[in-house]
Amino acid sequence: MQSAYQTVKQGGIVIFPTDTVYGIGCDPYNKNSVSLLYKIKKREKTKPFPVLGYSKKELEKIAEFNSLATKIAEKFWPGPITMILNVKDTDIQKSLGLGGKIAVRVPDNTCALSLLKECKVLVGTSANISDETSLIDPNECETKIPNYDLLIDGGIIISKGESTIVEIDGDKAKIVREGSVSEKEIYELN
Repeated sequence: MQSAYQTVKQGGIVIFPTDTVYGIGCDPYNKNSVSLLYKIKKREKTKPFPVLGYSKKELEKIAEFNSLATKIAEKFWPGPITMILNVKDTDIQKSLGLGGKIAVRVPDNTCALSLLKECKVLVGTSANISDETSLIDPNECETKIPNYDLLIDGGIIISKGESTIVEIDGDKAKIVREGSVSEKEIYELN
């Protein structure tokens, strides 16, 4: 994991397994790396990248958690819930080109968490070209993704689907994308 951490800190792009699909990421504070990641994924710059964190404690440094966000994090993290919250770290806001919101998640994968234990936070988006299928096989990552620096092979991912994306606005949760956690499970916490 040390070589993956060094790659990230030196501005590199790393592909790694998560609990849902293979992720691709970089140091969220490195504008050049973020820019390169947009090129690799052929992603519109109007679609900001989500950030993975080692823990809620790490993510509290960059995003604002109210009582509803805290309840959701306590129930589902680590796990397949991405929350869109108000951003509070102006440096990450600039480097990622964010408005007032940031998408954050703690993945439930030993390998991803080992990397995050070193990095604390990491851009973590699906390892695929935009609008193509998310990848669960490291061999497909190797052949379909150009210009990355390091691939952490975690084998084929057995996934229940992508993360559910929830936007938190005050005491309301709005489902942006339903994934492996159902809308009903979220609303039960509301």
